Amino acid sequence: QVQLVESGGGLVQAGGSLRLSCAASGRAFRSYAMGWFRQAPGKEREFVATVSWNAGNTDYADSVKGRFTVSRDNAKNTVYLQMNSLKPEDTAVYYCAASTRLVVLPTTMSEYQYWGQGTQVTVSS
Repeated sequence: QVQLVESGGGLVQAGGSLRLSCAASGRAFRSYAMGWFRQAPGKEREFVATVSWNAGNTDYADSVKGRFTVSRDNAKNTVYLQMNSLKPEDTAVYYCAASTRLVVLPTTMSEYQYWGQGTQVTVSS
């Protein structure tokens, strides 16, 4: 079992920045690809970013490329999402997830087995 706990959400003005963190339990964390997803009110959960087990590879949704950066610290069992130049349309609950599949950069929800409880990000215009 893997437990994931997100933190770092909040209210920020458009153009501002936030850094989300996701703390994971268990030593197996360092062997999992990790991802970030988000869900806005009335919308389906969507992929945001993913990082490979050794942080050697990353992938992003087109809507956040150039603005968001995903990283991880396996020594701290933590994955991060640095969000810059935030826009009102980035407002959503952000979830981190862990994938035990043998996929380097999973981008779909079905490829992830463990999920955090989510953290709210609100961007005001």
